Amino acid sequence: MKMDEIKKLKVRELLQYTGELIVMRDAGHQRLLELVSENSKLPVDLNEKIVFYAGPANPPKNSKIGVIGPTTSERMDKYLEMIFKLGVLATVGKGKRSDLAVKLCVKYKRVYFITPSGAAAYLSKCVKDIKVLAFPELGPEAIYNISVKDFPLMVAIDTNGNQIF
Repeated sequence: MKMDEIKKLKVRELLQYTGELIVMRDAGHQRLLELVSENSKLPVDLNEKIVFYAGPANPPKNSKIGVIGPTTSERMDKYLEMIFKLGVLATVGKGKRSDLAVKLCVKYKRVYFITPSGAAAYLSKCVKDIKVLAFPELGPEAIYNISVKDFPLMVAIDTNGNQIF
C-alpha cells in the first residue's frame, strides 16, 4: 500500500489486504524508542510499512505461526509519532485511540485500521509467512514481518480525523 492509496481511504471502508505487515507491541516499540533516542541504527526499516499491534503465539507443530490477533492500540499511542516519523503509513489493532492519535493521523496523513478481535485463529489463516526482524529475545514481543493474504481491515480513523468511535 502506498501513501496515495492511504490518503484516499475513508472511515468505515472495508479492505481485504494482501501484502506485508510489521508486527510490533509494547516492548518492540520501547526498544525502537531507545535506539532512536540514542541516534543508533535501527534494525528494521519502517518506511512505507503498516504496523500491526499483535503478538503471535508459538506455532503448533507443522505450522509457521500460532494464533495472532490484535492487541489494544491505545497503549501504543505514546510511540505513534515516532513510528510515523520513521515512515509508517498505517497502524492496525483493536479499540479506540486517544485524541493524540487522532491528531497525529491528521498531521501525518495516516490511518488507523481495526481488525476483528476474538478471531485470532481466523487471522492466522491469512498469514502466509512470518520472520523475526528484530529483538528475537523478546519472544512474542519481538518485531516480525508477516506476509498476509485477504487480511480483513476496516478504516477506524482516516487521514481527516474522521473516526468510528
